[in-house]
Amino acid sequence: MDIFFHVGLGKTGSTYLQHKFFPKLKGIHYIHHTNYKKSLDIISHRKHDRYFVSREFDRQFLQEIKKFSAAYPNTYPIMVLRRQDSWIASQYRRFTKNGRGIYFNEFVDIKNNKGRWDIAEMNFYEKIEQLESHFNNKPLVLLYDELRNDPETFFKKIAAYTDTTYNPDDISLAPKHKSYNTTQLLLVRKVSRKMLKKVSEERMDRTKTGRRLRKIATHIIMYFHWLLPKSMVDGEVLIDKKDLDAIRDYFTEDWQKCLDYIESNTPKIEQS
Repeated sequence: MDIFFHVGLGKTGSTYLQHKFFPKLKGIHYIHHTNYKKSLDIISHRKHDRYFVSREFDRQFLQEIKKFSAAYPNTYPIMVLRRQDSWIASQYRRFTKNGRGIYFNEFVDIKNNKGRWDIAEMNFYEKIEQLESHFNNKPLVLLYDELRNDPETFFKKIAAYTDTTYNPDDISLAPKHKSYNTTQLLLVRKVSRKMLKKVSEERMDRTKTGRRLRKIATHIIMYFHWLLPKSMVDGEVLIDKKDLDAIRDYFTEDWQKCLDYIESNTPKIEQS
């Protein structure tokens, strides 16, 4: 029995792949990411000879691969990487969209590591080593930039690794989710910060009602942002370029090790 496990990372095109590409692979049974929690049980029934599992992980990465590898150590893992500065910026945009209302330097603190996001999560080469340590097969590590710039080659690499086929005409290149512009996100951040002055974030997230109210409020701002005066966020920037440059510089060595690994371990695909 062959098992392939796409482990993420988040914000590397996972949602697009889970809806637009993975289900189109032929010769393998795809377990949708919404059924991930049932995946080990589904596989245990052995109704198919080959399985493809997908679920994007960030902070739960090591915990989940340990659990999966304990049951199926001969799994073939797949991971997609995005350079640290671009990746963490996308994580922050998602965080802001969800109404968290914190500034970027409160989200990630590259100097003192006192931000919401532990900088250790951006040690991507360590994640490659964890995959190699817990699974008996070398992982296929791909780049998000290739998915964006050369999706045909990206798809072929996955098909070759999984020994599957697909019909290119069946693959839509349209993004799964709509992107929000900077003004929308700045307005959400502004309003969210005011909301959280009156109600703590922990208290708001404690109940389904609180989480639902947050979601409703942020979506209203997103869709009707044009009704709010842009002067509310005059002079504000969502993410200072200097902060992203600092993150890129800090992880230069780690990122190069990832690129070297990909270069050495990813089979070349002939261009048609």
